Amino acid sequence: MRAEVSEPRVERWRAVAAAAGLLDADGTTRPTIFAEMTALAARTGAINLGQGFPDADGPAWVREAAVEAIRGGVNQYPPGRGVPELRRAVADHQARHHGMSLDPATEVLVTAGATEALTAAVLALAGPGDEVLTLEPFYDSHAAAVALAGATHTTVPLVRGPEGFRLDVTALANAVSPRTRVILLNSPHNPTGAVLTRAELEALAAAAVRADAVVVTDEVYEHLVYDDAAHVPIATLPGMAERTITISSAGKTFSLTGWKIGWATGPAHLVEAVLAVKQFLTYSGGAPFQPAIARALERGDADVAALRDSLAQRRDLLVAGLEDAGLAAVRPEGTYFVCADASALLTPDLPDGAALARALPAAVGVASIPVSAFCRAGSPTASAVAPLLRFTFSKDRSTLEEALRRLRTLR
Repeated sequence: MRAEVSEPRVERWRAVAAAAGLLDADGTTRPTIFAEMTALAARTGAINLGQGFPDADGPAWVREAAVEAIRGGVNQYPPGRGVPELRRAVADHQARHHGMSLDPATEVLVTAGATEALTAAVLALAGPGDEVLTLEPFYDSHAAAVALAGATHTTVPLVRGPEGFRLDVTALANAVSPRTRVILLNSPHNPTGAVLTRAELEALAAAAVRADAVVVTDEVYEHLVYDDAAHVPIATLPGMAERTITISSAGKTFSLTGWKIGWATGPAHLVEAVLAVKQFLTYSGGAPFQPAIARALERGDADVAALRDSLAQRRDLLVAGLEDAGLAAVRPEGTYFVCADASALLTPDLPDGAALARALPAAVGVASIPVSAFCRAGSPTASAVAPLLRFTFSKDRSTLEEALRRLRTLR
């Protein structure tokens, strides 16, 4: 006899999943915007400038270190907290680059990419009745984690201006409440490419102190910062180390996104809270990749600098090409994404960026992501960014040049 799940439990799951944007109206699982646009690109043969993964693999010597680990028998469960050499390497990295002092035994946790660290942190620290504040636009997994925790998602907008996207500090004061338990930041910011200034971080830190909230930071693009912009971890601000979980990963830094090696650092009691959830998600993973990433963090600064220089050149190529195609590009300070205003290309049949993004793969053979997909449906920010598309410059130069040639036909 087949056991049936009780209807209230099914309905509760559906409500949570719907709030997280995981279900269509008919109750079927909704693909993420990245999966949707990547599938559309594959179906039409379009160049995929939507999903942010590099064309080229990371440094050969780092990949060879993983091969050596596999051949050397590093193929079983690693410790739940991560292998000691990687935890030491992460602590040394934070000290060398940011002046942060960490105990690798208690204040560093290795995770299955930054996404697991973020989700485990939100599940550990927030629940029904609590509020989690994010920037808006926000990376889609941030909203999903908040909804799955049963918490209320509140936002503060990044507003586009002459200098790119900047935090609305006035709106911040209104967005934080006594129920705010977590402030979830992302800088350098996906999708806008903004790098929060020290003054913006100080405003966020003051808000966190007023609400007695924990700050969780998504810093996966920490080394992909250009021109005069400087990434400042909020944990380095006075009084913030004790209330901040800092999250990053090797995927973007070393162009090894499929390895899914991330980490969370912070005071021992907060790291312990994240571990309490993480151990029942993946427990551990990436055994041969962990020692390889430890070596990369220890000896890979030159590789990271070369990647950053190359990306800066490709950013300039993409910004200029988008402008030439009739899209007003916002020059990013960090990450490997450019947001571009497509207002000049919109028509009654293609009234916003979402409609245009779904039409471009078949029309000209280029896929992008509508920036409104990173917003709450119907929010003021979603309306403000409705004409915007996000393009990645993580692809090789020849791919970008061909994509821009195709986009120029829009004129």
